[in-house]
Amino acid sequence: MRIIFSRKGFDSAAGGGPSPIVDGRPVSLPIPAGAASRTTYGDLGLGEHAAKASRGRLSDRDLCHHDPMFLDDGTCLFGQCGAAQTHLANQGVGVGDVFLFFGLFREEGSKPHHRIFGYLEASEVIALRDGVPDHVIERGHPHALALHATNDVIYAGPGEQARHASDGLRLTVAGGPPSLWNRPEWLKSGGLSYHDREDRWLRGRRLKSVARGQEFVADIGRRRAPREWLARVLAEIRES
Repeated sequence: MRIIFSRKGFDSAAGGGPSPIVDGRPVSLPIPAGAASRTTYGDLGLGEHAAKASRGRLSDRDLCHHDPMFLDDGTCLFGQCGAAQTHLANQGVGVGDVFLFFGLFREEGSKPHHRIFGYLEASEVIALRDGVPDHVIERGHPHALALHATNDVIYAGPGEQARHASDGLRLTVAGGPPSLWNRPEWLKSGGLSYHDREDRWLRGRRLKSVARGQEFVADIGRRRAPREWLARVLAEIRES
């Protein structure tokens, strides 16, 4: 089994600023659309938030890359392609693995930080080069509307967004820069892709996460401790 820390949403490079925490709830802002999209920030009720986070560069009329897509039936659709998907494939990511979506957030008057805001338990991996299912097209998922690369896929399965910005879902250490994380005791040097450098693994169960990159994979196998940690994180998301 694998846990994938999957970076999504606005930041200083994509969108221009952190996603907001509104009335105690993390609101992940999709990045601006680069390829196919038929969804605007206004369609998602995020126009005002996108305008504020982007300092006026975006409005409710701008198209966004609505991905991951959390559906009302408790499922999630997430598309990936290019180098990031090649990395996932090389790491053996597939059915049975869990994506923990995280991003950069800021509450009014506070410093930006990284936090987990949702999850996807992959029960299906759809290779879009083999054909796009009608139900995915009907949802308007951007990866279904036009291929982004030859290795374009959509991961599908149960998934939800957090309803509260709880401390249990925060990655950044208190008072630290966003990239300095608290890490669970089971996550150690050599156990997370893109984080092979020893100087990233600090004392006090801290991790200096890489500045860029989308998908960080931890192969936890059958180990009990990471499975128990994951269960607590999913419960925090579902119950918050």
